[in-house]
Amino acid sequence: MFKRGVLRALLALLAGAGIARAQAQAPAAPAAGRKRFLVHVTTGPQDPTKAALAFLVAATALKQGHAVTLFLAGEGVRLLSAEALASVEGQGTGRLSAHLTEILALGGRFALSGMSARARGLGDDLIAGRPAEFAQPDVLVRLAAEADVVITY
Repeated sequence: MFKRGVLRALLALLAGAGIARAQAQAPAAPAAGRKRFLVHVTTGPQDPTKAALAFLVAATALKQGHAVTLFLAGEGVRLLSAEALASVEGQGTGRLSAHLTEILALGGRFALSGMSARARGLGDDLIAGRPAEFAQPDVLVRLAAEADVVITY
């Protein structure tokens, strides 16, 4: 696949340039026949249906035995805020908080754009007590290169 090859080349270029890599871990290798999913979410609470759908799809993939990492960037970083979790409900896509509960129970992981969070005045409370960490763009590139399936919302 052309996109995967380009991403791998970019990743190799970044590594060769000596750019530090964040410590975001890829999900554990899934069981035979299962895939690694990356769900890249840039949609925030302003589009509750799309935001909840991203989490619903991630939870569904986990229920099917796939390994899932969600990378939240742009307005998507707001989705782990207490305010969003209390209020976001999609039309036909359910409550964001219910999907988050399933994702956490089934071993899903989160990486959040540190640059996006800082630009919005958000901090460590977004990731406290969750399998989540702040990450830079190089982590997104690595996760995409390692994923079998990449979905963007």
